[in-house]
Amino acid sequence: MTENLDQKKDEEIVSLIKKNPENFGIIIQRYEKKLSSYIKRISNFPSDEKEDLLQEIFISVYTNINSYNKDLKFSSWIYRIAHNKTINHWKKNQKHFDYVFSDEENVLNLEQFIDFAEIDSSFDQEVLEKNIKNILEKINIKYKEVVILYFFEEKTYEEISDILQKPKNTVGTILSRAKKEFKKEFDKINK
Repeated sequence: MTENLDQKKDEEIVSLIKKNPENFGIIIQRYEKKLSSYIKRISNFPSDEKEDLLQEIFISVYTNINSYNKDLKFSSWIYRIAHNKTINHWKKNQKHFDYVFSDEENVLNLEQFIDFAEIDSSFDQEVLEKNIKNILEKINIKYKEVVILYFFEEKTYEEISDILQKPKNTVGTILSRAKKEFKKEFDKINK
């Protein structure tokens, strides 16, 4: 009897991996593109560096699968591992990489971000996107992380809380501060 693993929830796949490690491939299929995009957005590592880091992340997920807490969403757990590995790698190699926003696929929902940052939407869309990306390159990493997780990765406050291991209220506070920081930088550029 062949099970259709594509239809199973992540948490069910984890149980199957514990019984048969060969099922880990489904996790890689589900998360490889998502995590690759996330790494690129948050770090802008070159492709080979990003691929090496992604491999390290999957090795870490595989070796720690037994410590997965079923009370967390699996996606939050795997993003936490990806986040921690990416940030640690970036800090260790800070002199070698520019910490900039990547122009990769899945660009943000511009209208939603304009509403969030309370910026003037009368600018040309291309100019707005360029300004947003430039500002994301400049703002403090703790703000950038939350903005990327919320607007680009479309994570909820609760998921961000799990990923960053910060209280949900703190996530809201950081997002609020990010908004102020972003608005201040946007106003500077567009005087």
